[in-house]
Amino acid sequence: MSLLSDLINLNLSDSTEKIIAEYIWIGGSGLDIRSKAKTLSGPVSDPAKLPKWNYDGSSTGQAPGEDSEVILYPQAIFRDPFRRGNNILVICDAYTPAGEPIPTNKRCGAAKIFSHPNVVAEKPWYGLEQEYTLLQKDVKWPLGWPLGGYPGPQGPYYCGIGVDKAFGRDIVDAHYKACLYAGINISGINGEVMPGQWEFQVGPSVGISAGDELWAARYILERITEVAGVVLSFDPKPIQGDWNGAGAHTNYSTESMRNEGGYEIIKKAIEKLGLRHKEHIAAYGEGNERRLTGRHETADINTFKWGVADRGASIRVGRDTEKEGKGYFEDRRPASNMDPYVVTSMIAETTILWKP
Repeated sequence: MSLLSDLINLNLSDSTEKIIAEYIWIGGSGLDIRSKAKTLSGPVSDPAKLPKWNYDGSSTGQAPGEDSEVILYPQAIFRDPFRRGNNILVICDAYTPAGEPIPTNKRCGAAKIFSHPNVVAEKPWYGLEQEYTLLQKDVKWPLGWPLGGYPGPQGPYYCGIGVDKAFGRDIVDAHYKACLYAGINISGINGEVMPGQWEFQVGPSVGISAGDELWAARYILERITEVAGVVLSFDPKPIQGDWNGAGAHTNYSTESMRNEGGYEIIKKAIEKLGLRHKEHIAAYGEGNERRLTGRHETADINTFKWGVADRGASIRVGRDTEKEGKGYFEDRRPASNMDPYVVTSMIAETTILWKP
């Protein structure tokens, strides 16, 4: 008799040309990831060639029961690291049957900004640093922490190794390789300052693809934690007290910033971001006020400041950028639960299109 693992790992190409496409979308909370699978007649590499699909929006908090159909539009394809073979993951956004984006569809608005000729000409690059916390399933307490108690103070855990310092590395490494298999431009991982907390980086990615890749990476991570029996949290301050929060630092540059004289362009862009600080903070993630306290490598939520190599600033400019007179900067304000479509497009809109 076949083991369950044998059936899960069946190579479909041995017996059929059909493939499985896992359609992925964002639910009503703006952070809950949903998915369901569809059989296709053969391999597909272009999302435009995938059929639209639908789901029951009343079950995800996105439509009323008397008119519950929501339409999925395929937007990006990744290889499926779980089913493998020619099977795919499909990042979708959601519309009404009349073709209007539903309120939680943040991708549509971002795509409009990224398709603006002035933005296209600047080729905006993003590097997204996604921090997250692994929690024990039944008690919702960080992985590796004693039940009802606390580990030793922060210090040895950041990029640490050892059974008493690194908790959940098997999950982190599995996620790293699964993202590379999927075709996501994941650029690295590291243990974070709070024990049980980790980070992965996506990028450099251009325009809308940064959001697509981060959502796909989040999906893969939550599927892996499902298998491992661990809870994944994007809460920006999962543990109160003298512990670091979780952010999604967003590294950004335009072609003008990357060229000679780019440092002056960077300073003008940062000035614009300062003028719209409150607007950005409002869109940078729920519960961010618990994280942006002015402590634990953050600026106070009500204060905008920038500096070179200053991890207590709202915007950090690297030493290399200052020295070379061109490069990129890091917006340290976004929370770990931010929507990458919102954050990336808002930064582009403010720095390229907005005129004070």
